[in-house]
Amino acid sequence: MVLQIPRGFRAAAVTLMLVMLSTPVAEGRDSPQDFVVQFKGMCYFTNQTERVRGVARYIYNREYARFDSDVGEFRAVTELGRSTEDWNNYKDFLEQQRAAVYTVCRHNHEAELRTTLQRRVEPTVTISPSRTEALNHHNLLVCSVTDFYPGQIKVRWFRNDREETASIVSTSLIRNGYWTFQILVMLEMTPQRGDIYTCHMEHPSLQSPITMEWRRRGPPPAGLLH
Repeated sequence: MVLQIPRGFRAAAVTLMLVMLSTPVAEGRDSPQDFVVQFKGMCYFTNQTERVRGVARYIYNREYARFDSDVGEFRAVTELGRSTEDWNNYKDFLEQQRAAVYTVCRHNHEAELRTTLQRRVEPTVTISPSRTEALNHHNLLVCSVTDFYPGQIKVRWFRNDREETASIVSTSLIRNGYWTFQILVMLEMTPQRGDIYTCHMEHPSLQSPITMEWRRRGPPPAGLLH
């Protein structure tokens, strides 16, 4: 399934762009030196596809006209867009734009649902201290969570089964650039003999949380996956 773009909207945008560029305003001294002509087609969804709204925006440096499926017809936003209201007289064309909520918005939602909205990639979790130190020395324990999608994630630290909240530093969510994320969640700590530190991670791709333990057993430190 491929994404759809309404032909009528595209044709209307090109037609109106040519009209705008051929007007005296476009040729006069008051016209801007740079021209930005845009068409933006947007779909808004409430509760998945229970309610769908489609909006087509026509822009010539600023928005001058739009079609809103909730309104059901073309409306001028500025004086420059008054001519677009004549399109409302072409009933077949108008019905085509109204139907775009179903032929475009719902269609594209189904396509995105398969490729993006339902995409799940399980994270990889590792634990390591920032440096190798003896017992009773201040250190930073790093829980690295990488290569996951979507970006919603919850990472917590525990020391001997008690949650730590005061000495935690976290990076913001980092985009890898290939549809995955990573994050580092660090715990400031001074390891004591027998202490067990646990990184607890929850993510939509997992049926149950991942927990990884770290304890100081003498050099080098070790991470155990459960």
